Amino acid sequence: MNESMKGKVAAITGAASGIGLECARTLLAEGAKVVLIDRAKDRLAQLCAELGPNALPLVVDLLQPSEVSGMLPKILELAGGLDIFHANAGAYVGGEVLNGNPDEWDRVLNLNVNAAFRSVHAVLPHMVAQKSGDIIFTSSIAGIVPVVWEPIYTASKFAVQAFVHTTRRQVSKHGVRVGAVAPGPVVTALLDDWPKAKMDEALATGSLMQPKEVADAVLFMLTRPRNVTIRDLVILPNNVDL
Repeated sequence: MNESMKGKVAAITGAASGIGLECARTLLAEGAKVVLIDRAKDRLAQLCAELGPNALPLVVDLLQPSEVSGMLPKILELAGGLDIFHANAGAYVGGEVLNGNPDEWDRVLNLNVNAAFRSVHAVLPHMVAQKSGDIIFTSSIAGIVPVVWEPIYTASKFAVQAFVHTTRRQVSKHGVRVGAVAPGPVVTALLDDWPKAKMDEALATGSLMQPKEVADAVLFMLTRPRNVTIRDLVILPNNVDL
Protein backbone atom coordinates (compact mmCIF):
# COMPACT_ATOMS: atom_id res chain seq x y z
CA MET A 1 0.00 0.00 0.00
CA ASN A 2 1.30 3.45 -0.88
CA GLU A 3 2.09 5.89 1.90
CA SER A 4 -0.47 8.60 2.51
CA MET A 5 0.59 12.19 3.08
CA LYS A 6 -2.46 12.95 5.22
CA GLY A 7 -1.39 14.15 8.65
CA LYS A 8 2.30 14.20 7.74
CA VAL A 9 4.49 17.20 8.49
CA ALA A 10 6.98 18.31 5.86
CA ALA A 11 9.58 21.08 5.90
CA ILE A 12 11.00 22.42 2.64
CA THR A 13 13.92 24.81 2.20
CA GLY A 14 13.89 27.32 -0.62
CA ALA A 15 10.12 27.11 -0.53
CA ALA A 16 9.26 30.64 -1.61
CA SER A 17 9.59 29.88 -5.32
CA GLY A 18 10.33 27.29 -7.98
CA ILE A 19 10.57 23.60 -7.15
CA GLY A 20 10.25 24.17 -3.41
CA LEU A 21 7.00 26.08 -3.75
CA GLU A 22 5.51 23.50 -6.13
CA CYS A 23 6.48 20.69 -3.76
CA ALA A 24 4.77 22.58 -0.93
CA ARG A 25 1.61 23.01 -3.00
CA THR A 26 1.62 19.35 -3.98
CA LEU A 27 2.06 18.06 -0.43
CA LEU A 28 -0.58 20.43 0.91
CA ALA A 29 -3.01 19.14 -1.70
CA GLU A 30 -2.30 15.62 -0.46
CA GLY A 31 -3.20 16.51 3.12
CA ALA A 32 0.19 17.27 4.63
CA LYS A 33 1.13 20.18 6.85
CA VAL A 34 4.09 22.04 5.33
CA VAL A 35 6.66 24.36 6.88
CA LEU A 36 7.93 26.64 4.12
CA ILE A 37 11.51 27.69 4.87
CA ASP A 38 13.11 30.64 3.13
CA ARG A 39 14.79 33.95 3.90
CA ALA A 40 12.14 35.97 2.02
CA LYS A 41 9.95 36.93 4.99
CA ASP A 42 7.31 38.98 3.18
CA ARG A 43 7.04 36.52 0.32
CA LEU A 44 6.62 33.61 2.75
CA ALA A 45 3.90 35.41 4.67
CA GLN A 46 2.01 36.18 1.47
CA LEU A 47 2.31 32.63 0.16
CA CYS A 48 1.21 30.97 3.38
CA ALA A 49 -1.81 33.25 3.59
CA GLU A 50 -2.75 32.11 0.09
CA LEU A 51 -1.97 28.43 0.66
CA GLY A 52 -4.06 28.04 3.79
CA PRO A 53 -3.69 27.13 7.46
CA ASN A 54 -1.55 24.06 6.86
CA ALA A 55 1.17 26.20 5.24
CA LEU A 56 3.48 27.57 7.92
CA PRO A 57 6.26 30.12 7.27
CA LEU A 58 9.72 29.84 8.82
CA VAL A 59 12.26 32.53 8.00
CA VAL A 60 15.80 31.13 7.90
CA ASP A 61 18.91 32.45 6.18
CA LEU A 62 20.56 29.24 5.08
CA LEU A 63 23.92 31.00 4.72
CA GLN A 64 23.92 31.63 8.48
CA PRO A 65 25.10 28.36 10.08
CA SER A 66 23.59 29.10 13.49
CA GLU A 67 20.15 29.66 11.96
CA VAL A 68 20.35 26.37 10.06
CA SER A 69 21.49 24.40 13.09
CA GLY A 70 18.64 25.89 15.13
CA MET A 71 15.85 25.03 12.70
CA LEU A 72 14.47 21.89 14.31
CA PRO A 73 12.95 23.37 17.50
CA LYS A 74 11.27 26.07 15.41
CA ILE A 75 9.82 23.50 13.01
CA LEU A 76 8.50 21.41 15.89
CA GLU A 77 7.02 24.46 17.60
CA LEU A 78 5.26 25.53 14.42
CA ALA A 79 4.03 22.18 13.18
CA GLY A 80 4.13 19.81 16.13
CA GLY A 81 6.33 17.23 14.40
CA LEU A 82 8.45 16.43 11.37
CA ASP A 83 8.12 13.48 9.01
CA ILE A 84 9.62 14.81 5.77
CA PHE A 85 12.56 17.16 5.27
CA HIS A 86 13.25 18.40 1.75
CA ALA A 87 16.66 20.05 1.32
CA ASN A 88 15.68 21.91 -1.80
CA ALA A 89 17.31 25.36 -1.62
CA GLY A 90 20.17 25.92 -4.00
CA ALA A 91 22.03 28.33 -6.21
CA TYR A 92 23.43 28.06 -9.71
CA VAL A 93 26.52 29.29 -11.47
CA GLY A 94 27.71 28.33 -14.92
CA GLY A 95 30.49 29.37 -17.21
CA GLU A 96 34.16 28.66 -17.72
CA VAL A 97 36.42 28.21 -14.71
CA LEU A 98 39.03 30.42 -16.37
CA ASN A 99 36.69 33.42 -16.28
CA GLY A 100 34.82 32.52 -13.08
CA ASN A 101 34.42 34.42 -9.84
CA PRO A 102 35.55 32.30 -6.85
CA ASP A 103 33.55 34.50 -4.47
CA GLU A 104 30.42 33.55 -6.41
CA TRP A 105 31.51 29.92 -6.31
CA ASP A 106 31.76 30.12 -2.53
CA ARG A 107 28.13 31.21 -2.22
CA VAL A 108 26.94 28.39 -4.49
CA LEU A 109 28.98 25.77 -2.66
CA ASN A 110 27.97 27.07 0.76
CA LEU A 111 24.28 26.91 -0.13
CA ASN A 112 24.23 23.73 -2.23
CA VAL A 113 26.59 21.74 -0.04
CA ASN A 114 27.33 23.14 3.41
CA ALA A 115 23.87 24.50 4.22
CA ALA A 116 22.12 21.45 2.80
CA PHE A 117 24.26 19.03 4.80
CA ARG A 118 23.98 21.12 7.97
CA SER A 119 20.19 21.26 7.65
CA VAL A 120 19.99 17.49 7.47
CA HIS A 121 22.29 17.21 10.48
CA ALA A 122 19.88 19.49 12.35
CA VAL A 123 16.74 17.43 11.72
CA LEU A 124 18.12 13.91 11.57
CA PRO A 125 18.20 13.24 15.35
CA HIS A 126 14.44 13.81 15.51
CA MET A 127 13.78 11.30 12.75
CA VAL A 128 16.14 8.73 14.22
CA ALA A 129 14.46 9.09 17.62
CA GLN A 130 11.01 8.50 16.13
CA LYS A 131 12.38 5.69 13.95
CA SER A 132 10.77 7.09 10.82
CA GLY A 133 11.23 9.87 8.31
CA ASP A 134 12.08 10.91 4.79
CA ILE A 135 14.90 13.17 3.68
CA ILE A 136 14.78 14.35 0.09
CA PHE A 137 17.43 16.38 -1.70
CA THR A 138 16.86 18.41 -4.83
CA SER A 139 19.92 17.30 -6.72
CA SER A 140 20.42 17.56 -10.48
CA ILE A 141 21.28 15.55 -13.54
CA ALA A 142 24.54 17.51 -13.22
CA GLY A 143 25.29 15.41 -10.15
CA ILE A 144 25.20 12.26 -12.26
CA VAL A 145 26.45 13.39 -15.69
CA PRO A 146 29.13 16.13 -15.56
CA VAL A 147 27.91 19.17 -17.48
CA VAL A 148 30.77 20.91 -19.23
CA TRP A 149 29.37 24.46 -19.05
CA GLU A 150 28.72 24.37 -15.28
CA PRO A 151 31.71 22.82 -13.48
CA ILE A 152 31.11 24.44 -10.09
CA TYR A 153 27.41 23.61 -10.00
CA THR A 154 28.19 20.09 -11.21
CA ALA A 155 30.77 19.65 -8.44
CA SER A 156 28.23 20.78 -5.83
CA LYS A 157 25.66 18.25 -7.01
CA PHE A 158 28.21 15.43 -7.15
CA ALA A 159 28.82 16.22 -3.48
CA VAL A 160 25.08 16.01 -2.83
CA GLN A 161 24.87 12.63 -4.53
CA ALA A 162 27.75 11.29 -2.45
CA PHE A 163 26.09 12.53 0.73
CA VAL A 164 22.75 10.98 -0.22
CA HIS A 165 24.27 7.59 -1.01
CA THR A 166 26.35 7.35 2.16
CA THR A 167 23.90 8.89 4.62
CA ARG A 168 21.11 6.66 3.35
CA ARG A 169 23.17 3.60 4.23
CA GLN A 170 23.93 4.96 7.69
CA VAL A 171 20.36 5.79 8.71
CA SER A 172 18.23 3.18 6.94
CA LYS A 173 18.51 0.98 10.04
CA HIS A 174 16.65 3.72 11.93
CA GLY A 175 13.69 3.72 9.53
CA VAL A 176 14.81 6.93 7.80
CA ARG A 177 14.83 7.02 4.00
CA VAL A 178 17.18 9.33 2.08
CA GLY A 179 16.85 10.02 -1.63
CA ALA A 180 17.49 12.59 -4.32
CA VAL A 181 15.39 13.87 -7.17
CA ALA A 182 17.74 14.75 -10.02
CA PRO A 183 16.01 16.91 -12.62
CA GLY A 184 17.35 18.24 -15.85
CA PRO A 185 16.72 21.90 -16.70
CA VAL A 186 13.69 23.36 -14.95
CA VAL A 187 12.12 26.79 -15.39
CA THR A 188 13.21 28.40 -12.10
CA ALA A 189 15.16 31.43 -10.93
CA LEU A 190 18.32 29.30 -10.88
CA LEU A 191 18.49 29.66 -14.65
CA ASP A 192 18.34 33.44 -14.60
CA ASP A 193 22.01 33.67 -15.58
CA TRP A 194 21.66 31.40 -18.59
CA PRO A 195 22.60 33.25 -21.80
CA LYS A 196 19.44 34.53 -23.47
CA ALA A 197 20.15 32.63 -26.67
CA LYS A 198 20.47 29.37 -24.73
CA MET A 199 17.24 29.99 -22.81
CA ASP A 200 15.32 30.92 -25.96
CA GLU A 201 16.55 27.78 -27.71
CA ALA A 202 15.64 25.54 -24.75
CA LEU A 203 12.15 26.98 -24.54
CA ALA A 204 11.61 26.69 -28.27
CA THR A 205 12.71 23.05 -28.41
CA GLY A 206 10.90 21.88 -25.28
CA SER A 207 14.15 21.23 -23.41
CA LEU A 208 12.91 22.67 -20.10
CA MET A 209 10.54 21.21 -17.52
CA GLN A 210 8.14 22.97 -15.19
CA PRO A 211 8.56 22.78 -11.39
CA LYS A 212 5.27 20.88 -11.04
CA GLU A 213 6.75 17.95 -12.93
CA VAL A 214 9.54 17.71 -10.38
CA ALA A 215 7.06 18.05 -7.50
CA ASP A 216 5.08 15.11 -8.85
CA ALA A 217 8.28 13.04 -8.92
CA VAL A 218 8.99 13.95 -5.29
CA LEU A 219 5.47 12.90 -4.32
CA PHE A 220 6.07 9.56 -6.02
CA MET A 221 9.23 9.06 -3.94
CA LEU A 222 7.49 9.91 -0.69
CA THR A 223 4.45 7.70 -1.28
CA ARG A 224 6.30 4.45 -1.87
CA PRO A 225 5.72 1.72 0.75
CA ARG A 226 8.13 2.01 3.68
CA ASN A 227 10.09 -1.04 2.54
CA VAL A 228 11.05 0.79 -0.68
CA THR A 229 13.54 3.65 -1.07
CA ILE A 230 13.85 5.66 -4.27
CA ARG A 231 17.50 6.55 -3.89
CA ASP A 232 17.81 8.55 -7.13
CA LEU A 233 15.04 9.66 -9.44
CA VAL A 234 16.25 11.26 -12.66
CA ILE A 235 13.66 13.30 -14.55
CA LEU A 236 14.52 14.89 -17.89
CA PRO A 237 12.81 16.77 -20.68
CA ASN A 238 12.67 14.55 -23.76
CA ASN A 239 14.94 16.84 -25.76
CA VAL A 240 17.83 16.93 -23.27
CA ASP A 241 20.72 14.83 -24.57
CA LEU A 242 22.66 13.88 -21.43
